[in-house]
Amino acid sequence: MTLKNLLILGVFLAVLYNLGAALYYMSTNQSRSGRTVRSLSWRIGLSVGLIAMVVVGILAGVIEPHGIRAGR
Repeated sequence: MTLKNLLILGVFLAVLYNLGAALYYMSTNQSRSGRTVRSLSWRIGLSVGLIAMVVVGILAGVIEPHGIRAGR
């Protein structure tokens, strides 16, 4: 794996971790502490950052997108 793939995978795993943490905090009835909101806020921020990172990578030519070819 290349460094770009590891970076994208790492951010994606951080997004999943924060989603799981928010679910845990909600299910253990600790929602009053604000930890659920904080975890979900981190998830949103990381998701936006990941999308921006992929777009910048495509525009810079580091990531080469490929489409599905119809009719082949």
